[in-house]
Amino acid sequence: MTAKHPTKKQQKLLDFVQEFSENNNYSPSYREIMRAMNLKSVSAVAEHIENCVAAGFLRKTPNSPRSLEVIPQSNYAEAQRLFRQKISELHSKNPQHPDIQILQSAARILDLPL
Repeated sequence: MTAKHPTKKQQKLLDFVQEFSENNNYSPSYREIMRAMNLKSVSAVAEHIENCVAAGFLRKTPNSPRSLEVIPQSNYAEAQRLFRQKISELHSKNPQHPDIQILQSAARILDLPL
């Protein structure tokens, strides 16, 4: 499930990650995020990050430190819209069209929930 807009806390996290990454050429650690957001534990940071990843606002590489990347929402929403539109067009012509499965696989690879 993808939200249209981040919550205030999510936006604060995204802004911090974006600014930190631009200033340092790498993303912040969970502890740095914890301090910046005045959170009490690293697990709270992890929960906020997972929620942002699930909502499509943030991307991270599993088991890789400092791999957080803010996903530009205008591009993300547009890409998602185009994938859905093309899949719908193909489905209306032929529900078994082979390109539907290819587009769905590509969307999964790009972490675009359809």
